[in-house]
Amino acid sequence: MARKIWVFDTTLRDGEQVPGAKLNQYEKLEVAQQLKKLGVDMIEAGFPSSSTGDFNAVKEIATKVGNTDDIIITALARAVKSDIDAVYNSVKDANNPLIHIVLGTSDIHVEKKFGKSKDQIMDIGVEAVKYAKSLLPDVQYSTEDASRSDFEYLWKTIESVVKAGATIINVPDTVGYAEPEEFGELIFKLNDRLKNLDDTVLLSVHCHNDLGMATANTLAAIKNGADKVECTINGIGERAGNAALEEVVMSMNTRSSIYQTYTNINTKEIMNTSKLVSSFMGLDVQVNKAITGDNAFAHSSGIHQDGLLKSRDAYEIISPLEVGLDDMELVLTARSGRHAVKNALNKLGFNEFTDIQFEEIFADFLEMADKKKEVYNHDLYIIVENYFKESHISDNFFELVDLQVISNTSFPSASVKLKKEGQILEGSAVGSGPIDALYSAIMEISQLDIQLQEYNISSVSRGKEAVGKVKIQVEFRGEKYTAKATDTDIMKASALAFINAINNIVVEHLVPAN
Repeated sequence: MARKIWVFDTTLRDGEQVPGAKLNQYEKLEVAQQLKKLGVDMIEAGFPSSSTGDFNAVKEIATKVGNTDDIIITALARAVKSDIDAVYNSVKDANNPLIHIVLGTSDIHVEKKFGKSKDQIMDIGVEAVKYAKSLLPDVQYSTEDASRSDFEYLWKTIESVVKAGATIINVPDTVGYAEPEEFGELIFKLNDRLKNLDDTVLLSVHCHNDLGMATANTLAAIKNGADKVECTINGIGERAGNAALEEVVMSMNTRSSIYQTYTNINTKEIMNTSKLVSSFMGLDVQVNKAITGDNAFAHSSGIHQDGLLKSRDAYEIISPLEVGLDDMELVLTARSGRHAVKNALNKLGFNEFTDIQFEEIFADFLEMADKKKEVYNHDLYIIVENYFKESHISDNFFELVDLQVISNTSFPSASVKLKKEGQILEGSAVGSGPIDALYSAIMEISQLDIQLQEYNISSVSRGKEAVGKVKIQVEFRGEKYTAKATDTDIMKASALAFINAINNIVVEHLVPAN
């Protein structure tokens, strides 16, 4: 029988400890509302004793997000009365409030951080739990640095705080020191003793990623009896981050026969949550990150594309639809094979080629792919029409002729020349910044009601001739389109990415297939 795993999200507390990732009150509330939509069981909304702003944000989340019975709102406190009071006063208006207390148990923390004896530290923890229990019925106690603690002292601490009233025991691998086999064994031993002591107490884990094993350690804990996992969206957090919620949840879902567990997570909200957190915190998700990375469901290798087109399960263990994405993306690059290119052409209505004709078109494709890095559907139209010299659908596409962008603090402006149907079209605009002005000028020419959803620029090489890579996402008539471009001139790369997106819209909405 499948066992429920409670999902505790600490994006708004541990995740916010990333340098530069501080959120304002509005942003924290927005993320909390999305986490509720995602289906997490518990939200750690912050560290209220750290500042008035964080206290107010936690209080607002407790009131506006914690106003239903399906979610628990908590915040972090050190084992001191003032911290516990701050948590209580910030979360008490939630339907299900929880006080979370943390105190170290390893020799390093006890002796070097606190400078006290083990018995003194244990007494401090017990008194903190007793006080918190007098305020609220649910109290979580975290044994900080548990993975480097003496086991018998760790257990003695857990036994003492459970008797004092703790309802959840959290076992953190605070510095990412553990490895899956030993961490699993630790959780197995603690679970065995805890269930004999009080089987109503939940056993939780909180794993950091300093050695890249946070997800693996969390899953090992689940296999060995952990009832609850603490995670963050995109794996963000202190230093190298925390166990990524999306990785832990999708591992349980995909390998359900191994874990025999379930969660309340609505996996189709994973990508929406990931993008919201990334956007608000200004933390890009690495492109090859599991589940939420740009390339997690993109395939450019010819061998992989051929296998996928023959059978999805050849190279796909998770459907992108499960995590809230569109269908799999076959990215056409110089590494793409004939099967992928022919499939893309067929979708556009080009399917009556002889083998000789296709080989010549494929050769033109490879030549373009070497220049452009990534080939889009409108590029395929151009390739085919250049070969047959009959259809003129590609005349509907926009081509960049020239641009001029002026960047200053008072009057950023841009002028753009595009080519369409053999005519040169010109547009000019001012904006709040150079990119805003540039895109406004392009939209003026295109006469399409487009909303820019995402803009990202990064360097893909070094030196004076460094290449800038621009990725954008736009929305048109309720549908989203993603496009990229690279150039040594970042303004040109930005313009080309936007024009690629517009041409994608032209292909799908304005140009009938042959």
